[in-house]
Amino acid sequence: MGKLTGKVAIVTGASKGIGAGIAKGFAAEGAAVVVNYCATREGAERVVKEIEEKGGRALAIRADLAKPEEIRQMFAETKQAFGRLDILVNNAGVFQFAPLENITVEQFHYQFDVNVLGALLATQEAVRYFGDEGGSVINIGSAITVLNPAQTVIYTATKGAMDSMTRTLAKELGPKKIRVNSINPGTVKTEGTIEHGIMGSDMQKNYELNTPLGGYAEPEHIAPIAVFLASADSSWLTGELMIASGGLR
Repeated sequence: MGKLTGKVAIVTGASKGIGAGIAKGFAAEGAAVVVNYCATREGAERVVKEIEEKGGRALAIRADLAKPEEIRQMFAETKQAFGRLDILVNNAGVFQFAPLENITVEQFHYQFDVNVLGALLATQEAVRYFGDEGGSVINIGSAITVLNPAQTVIYTATKGAMDSMTRTLAKELGPKKIRVNSINPGTVKTEGTIEHGIMGSDMQKNYELNTPLGGYAEPEHIAPIAVFLASADSSWLTGELMIASGGLR
C-alpha cells in the first residue's frame, strides 16, 4: 500500500516539468490524480497514459488558472470523476523576465493572475471540497525569493506573495485540519527552463553558487518532497517553506 492510497489530488500545470513529476510521484504512491493543463493537452494526456500504464488512475482536465469559472469547473469534474479531494498542488505558473524600464502592465497581470490569484482561487475552491478529515495544499514557490536576481522583479514578487500566502493560510486553515506548505526549488531542468535559455545561463550559474547543494534538480527530485507533504508523514507540518536547492519551471 502506498503512502497516498485512497487519496485524490489535483496538480495544476502538470502537463510537463515539476507538475508532471509530482503527478507521477503521487500516482506511484496510490493517489488518483487530476493532471491539469491549460495549453499543452498532448503533454497532459502523455502523463495520464504513463500513469495508467503503471496501474494508476489519472484524468487530464483543462483549466486556465487565470479564469475563476474554469477553476470551479475543474474541481466539479474532479469530484464527479473520483468522488473526493484530499490534495491540491498549486504548481501552475508563468514567468517573463525584463529590466524595470521594459516592464508593462500586461506583464504584471499575466504573471500575478496565474501565479498568485490562480493559486489563491484554487485553494479557496479546494477548501470547499476537502472532507472533515482536512487536506493538504502544497504551493510550488521558488528559491528566487532568496536570491532576488536582477530583471526578475515581477516573477520574484509573485513567488514572494506565494510565500506569504503559505504562511498566512496555514494559520487560517489549520483549525480545519488543512495543512499549507511550500516547496521552493532552485534550478530545475524542465522544458520551460530549457526553452527560455535558463539552463547554461548566468542565472543558472548564480543559483548553483548560492544554493546549499549546488547543481540543478530534475522534476523527479522534487516529487518525493511533495509526496511527503501530502502524506501522513507530515501530519504535524504546516506553514513551512522548504528550500529545495536542487525554481523556475
